[in-house]
Amino acid sequence: MTTYAIGDIQGCYSSFMQLLDKIRFDPAADKLWLVGDLVNRGGMSLQVLRQVYALRDSCVCVLGNHDLHFLALACSKKKRTGNPELEHILQADDGQLLLDWLRCRPLLHVDESLRCLMVHAGIAPDWDLPLAQKLARKVSKTLHDERGSELLAKMYGNRPARWSADLNWLEQRRAIINVFTRMRFCRTDGSLELTAKGPPGSGKNGSVPWFELPRKTADYTVIFGHWSALGLYFGNQVVCLDSGAVWGNKLTAMSLGQNFRTWQVKGKRD
Repeated sequence: MTTYAIGDIQGCYSSFMQLLDKIRFDPAADKLWLVGDLVNRGGMSLQVLRQVYALRDSCVCVLGNHDLHFLALACSKKKRTGNPELEHILQADDGQLLLDWLRCRPLLHVDESLRCLMVHAGIAPDWDLPLAQKLARKVSKTLHDERGSELLAKMYGNRPARWSADLNWLEQRRAIINVFTRMRFCRTDGSLELTAKGPPGSGKNGSVPWFELPRKTADYTVIFGHWSALGLYFGNQVVCLDSGAVWGNKLTAMSLGQNFRTWQVKGKRD
């Protein structure tokens, strides 16, 4: 059995299928990790969701910021405009099934045998693993209860800049979501700098890539995506797999375990 991790697909269905063929993925024997952002921009988000759902028994996927935006769009009572790709999912006969499945995906996945964590964007340097798991579960529980729609409607915003138990209900969850699905840069005190989106070195207000700060989960390798300007990256006990498929660059897969190996196919919008 081989465990493969794949970077941000973002609706690039053709590239996803080509990559599965290239790694000779066998759902009966292998495991697939997806770093989130299954949907949006690539043109065939519905087909991507259908394929991942079909592979669900051999696939682990965490939520990305684009996935959460889609969930928020689906819950919105306002008139939805401007995103026909996501509307196409909502209008599909199996749209609700796919939506319900996506809503149940976690923010954090841990594999002790591989000593790997998977998140979409990152993990706060000052969070140890028990705290990170607790906070991820806190958001997941809310997404499944009667306040889930409220959270999705109000999750947007760059404040607060860090999580604290002293924050109110909404602020806590927004801070958690921002860490797991939006973070790229942190200031030296561990607070988030969310306005910078460029490559390392472009951080503002003295911020640096989150993985360059001392990390309490440093005994695990963190597998993540989200940062196409960083691209395929290995170092600091982290691996970024967002190689910009939706921007016409590459979609990347990597085998996890003792021998890391990567495969790539050309990314494209369908």
